[in-house]
Amino acid sequence: MKKIILALVAGAAVMGAAQAQGPYVGLGIVNADTDLNMPGAVSVSGGGWKSSGKLFGGYEFDDTFGVEMGYTDFRGGDFNYMIASVPGRVEVDGRAFYLAGKATAPLTEQFALYGKLGLSATKFSQSGFGSGSNLFREESDTQGYLAVGAEYRVSRNVGVALEYERYGKSKGFGPKPNVWTLAARYSF
Repeated sequence: MKKIILALVAGAAVMGAAQAQGPYVGLGIVNADTDLNMPGAVSVSGGGWKSSGKLFGGYEFDDTFGVEMGYTDFRGGDFNYMIASVPGRVEVDGRAFYLAGKATAPLTEQFALYGKLGLSATKFSQSGFGSGSNLFREESDTQGYLAVGAEYRVSRNVGVALEYERYGKSKGFGPKPNVWTLAARYSF
C-alpha cells in the first residue's frame, strides 16, 4: 500500500512539473482605427485603420494561468481639416504599456482560447497647426485592459494568436482603444 501511495505522490509531482510552462516572448502586428474629434472641423481627411507593432512577454504558471506584460505602439495618423475656411493639419499618436493576468482554456494540444485582464498605461498626443495657432495636446492615463483571443501551437515552442484588445476608454482624439492583434510567440 505504501508503494502505491508513493507512486501516486511521485506521479502527481511529475505531472505538476510537466504542466509548468515557463516564460515566453512575442511580437505582434496591431491594427487600430485612428480618429480626429475636433469641434467645428469639416472636410476632415486622413486617419483610418493603421498597422503597427507590439512587443510582449509573460510567464505561464501552468496550462491555465499566467501573467503577461507588453508595449503597444498605436502608430498615429495625419489629418487635414478646415475650420471656418482656414486649413489645418494635425498629427496624432499613441502608445501603451500593459500588465495583465492571463487565463487559458486548452481545447486540444494545439488550440486554446484565452482571456487577459489587467491595467494599461496609455499616452496619446496631438500636434499640428490651424486657425493661426499651433495645437498640442497630450493625455496620459491608467485604465483597465481586456483581451480575448485564440492561439494555435505550431510546435511545442512556437504559437500564433489572433486577439481583440481593449486599452481603457476612448479618448477625444487619436487611436481608438479597440485593436486587433496578430501575434507570434516563442516559449522557452
